[in-house]
Amino acid sequence: MAFRKFLPMFDRVLVERLIAEKVTKGGIMLPEKAQGKVLQATVVAVGPGATNKDGDVQPISVKIGEKVLLPEYGGTKVILEDKDYFLFRDADILGKYVE
Repeated sequence: MAFRKFLPMFDRVLVERLIAEKVTKGGIMLPEKAQGKVLQATVVAVGPGATNKDGDVQPISVKIGEKVLLPEYGGTKVILEDKDYFLFRDADILGKYVE
């Protein structure tokens, strides 16, 4: 709940990455080096949006609670109450999952 005290600025999106699979479907334990980088995350906070050249605010394209696909590299790590979150620009998010 620490992210409730943190509000991203402009077009930034705060996400929590999903946990990497540690066991295969067959029950084999995977070492850390064999685990793939998790590119999926859940949006936990969003900023108000970026201002365009006319002074209008462009809203963020994702909402809190949505599952998104992240780029392999990028984002800024933010630690809130001993938990890791990542801050991305709205334009850096590759897509969102539709339920």
